[in-house]
Amino acid sequence: MSELHKFLFEGLPVRGMIVRLTDAWTEILRRRSSNTGTGAYPVPVSELLGEMAAAGVLMQSNIKFNGALVLQVFGDGPVKVAVAEVQSDLGLRATATLVGEVPEGARLSQMVNVGGGGRCAITLDPKDRHPGQQPYQGVVPLHGDRHEKLEKLSDVLQHYMLQSEQLDTVLVLGANDQVAAGLLIQRMPVKGEGNLAGESLSHRENEDQIGRNEDYNRIAHLAASLTREELLTLDVDTILRRLFWEEKLLRFEPQQGGSGPRFACTCSRERVGNMLRNLGAEEAESILAERETIEVGCEFCGQQYRFDAVDAAQLFVPSSASQPPGPSGLH
Repeated sequence: MSELHKFLFEGLPVRGMIVRLTDAWTEILRRRSSNTGTGAYPVPVSELLGEMAAAGVLMQSNIKFNGALVLQVFGDGPVKVAVAEVQSDLGLRATATLVGEVPEGARLSQMVNVGGGGRCAITLDPKDRHPGQQPYQGVVPLHGDRHEKLEKLSDVLQHYMLQSEQLDTVLVLGANDQVAAGLLIQRMPVKGEGNLAGESLSHRENEDQIGRNEDYNRIAHLAASLTREELLTLDVDTILRRLFWEEKLLRFEPQQGGSGPRFACTCSRERVGNMLRNLGAEEAESILAERETIEVGCEFCGQQYRFDAVDAAQLFVPSSASQPPGPSGLH
């Protein structure tokens, strides 16, 4: 079961989180690989997407925001865009759009930043927008301060956190075909909440503390020693014991199941059925005459929904109850 663990270093201005996506992550991969039109993601793409999903959960859990956090990486490589979306209740989904061949063992720059124009965007989309309210978005390039190409998503996001919140952050991310996981260690703001959600914060005070807190520097050094293999194979208790056995941790109740990270996409067979009703019986029959079955795939998660002649006919059987209008498209 996917899980999120939060903890504080007692008496120190440092907080941390570990996320392990198991069933939530394998469901994302299963839907994509079972799609006959796309097939499975190339390994480098699935690893990037898994890291994005884990990072999205960590970042969403780090702020007080009622809405969706959308993490995007896009550029001019064979991966046109990769997206991870995490709701405030930790429901998540992820997808990537490919426009070319992804080489085996491809790194971040080879996938999305070939010409140096790659970007990482973090968007906060409020659940209940006020009239005229726009989503908050922050964008950073996929290169460092010396314009060197960054090859790890964790480096990109650490750079983002320094620029947007003036907070020292260490991220360790990893993903394979079974687990997507992440460790976040962050120096807590001098006062107030982080400004990722547009809240007020003394930027100058936080900026003045960058790199200067000895307690954070010590803990960050320990966190950075965690390897990808350890992150993906060890349980949370073992990781925390190995890294911080000399520190006093205040741990919170793990978030699992209904309160934890889990796969959630807005598509469903019912929504697809409503969309086909909107097309009309004549159009549905025309498609069936050509293909024998109607196949509709969710553009986000890749799940395919199939309707044969019997299924389609049932959609147009008159009902005594009025049928609510369906969506005009599937998102």
